[in-house]
Amino acid sequence: MSRLPGEGAEGFRTLRRYGQNFLVDRGVLEDIVRRAAIGEEDVVLEIGPGQGVLTRALLERGCAHLHAVELDERLRPYLEGLASREPRLSLHWGDALRMDCGALSPFPRKVVANIPYNITTPLIWSLLRLGARGLRHHLYMVQKEAADRLTASADTKERYPLGVALEVMGAVERVRRVPPSCFRPRPRVDSEVIEIVLSRNFHLMEDGLWSGLLHRAFAQRRKTLFNNLKGFEGLEDWEGRLREAGIDPRSRAEDLEGDAWLSLYGTLRTRLGGMAVRPPEMPEGPPCGR
Repeated sequence: MSRLPGEGAEGFRTLRRYGQNFLVDRGVLEDIVRRAAIGEEDVVLEIGPGQGVLTRALLERGCAHLHAVELDERLRPYLEGLASREPRLSLHWGDALRMDCGALSPFPRKVVANIPYNITTPLIWSLLRLGARGLRHHLYMVQKEAADRLTASADTKERYPLGVALEVMGAVERVRRVPPSCFRPRPRVDSEVIEIVLSRNFHLMEDGLWSGLLHRAFAQRRKTLFNNLKGFEGLEDWEGRLREAGIDPRSRAEDLEGDAWLSLYGTLRTRLGGMAVRPPEMPEGPPCGR
């Protein structure tokens, strides 16, 4: 492993509640930056810059602007010196899960993040809502188990709502495995770099019916869709609604392909017309930052 000089956790006490595992492998860093394909017109959002290793690499690639969101203010000495020398870098101190990333200016078109496992779902879900605005290229470092779930196909036990949303909105690709030895301190599990490219159905994340349908359907995995969806949005005759969408009421949520979910959503949206549907509350997990 070619180690990044002067980087890692030496002299800095990492906090487990922030999921702080700093990347120290030069090869992984180069792969991430290469895959991000930064151009001179790109505005990038980095979440969890930590000690600024990836931050500097992204700036060196010539991006137009870089927004870096960091929760742990103990990292100010590592980041503020860089920001004072680099006008293209904007530091934002706070929790990315509570920050209005849609208000960033200039608005980002790409996001790069090293995500603690327990906030992977709410963070990605919230950023998908910005797809209609143009944030469509996502590059994440996640734990291998999260990568399994994000890329799981229908009829597998790893299938879950976020994976369904990604399937119908674009493509997810596993870029490379990252072993524990690439971090300081070493995590106990393998990680993976994944790439998400959104290309369609951006409106879905703006509609509470879509997110509510997925979360209600997966609420109790052993139950059939018919039993999980009974009473959802006050609708009756769920057997009829499911059959109208071409779905066997005895199916379970994990059984359905993306097209079937779109068909069911379309059937319900037609039935409900313009009725507003409040999005379900997403579990936030602990604060997001490195």
